[in-house]
Amino acid sequence: MDKVIEMKVVVQRSKQAKVTVNGEVTGQIDRGFVLLVGVTHDDTKQDAEYLADKVAYLRVFADEEGKMNRSLLEVDGQVLSVSQFTLYGDCRKGRRPNFMQAAKPDQAKQLYEHFNQSLREKGVSVETGEFGAMMQVELVNDGPVTLIIDSQERSQK
Repeated sequence: MDKVIEMKVVVQRSKQAKVTVNGEVTGQIDRGFVLLVGVTHDDTKQDAEYLADKVAYLRVFADEEGKMNRSLLEVDGQVLSVSQFTLYGDCRKGRRPNFMQAAKPDQAKQLYEHFNQSLREKGVSVETGEFGAMMQVELVNDGPVTLIIDSQERSQK
């Protein structure tokens, strides 16, 4: 059986973060998540919506007892969302990654923007980088807490 590859998000809990393009800040947040968002060929709007729901309600912020038990929405956190086609870099052969699993730019941009809009519709403040640009991302990773979520999990429930 072929491995199913679906949309994925690397979630990094952060105390502060910003993304810069050509020396100009395009997005900046305080407490929240830095998201590296990758899209592959077969992804759909449902994949983007599933991941937005997971991100908004992921309980990785401390409650009154110090346990990771509160969501982004509960702590009024923000998101810095960065498109990241290199999440689909296949490094198994040779020394140069193969990016054949990454969606074409038009499809990837549409689903990336739909993902961000889905987060906004849930009440999350979303800042972004610039799709397709060379970006510099700075963050203070809180914990550190770094998770990978993919939409394939949706089909395995």
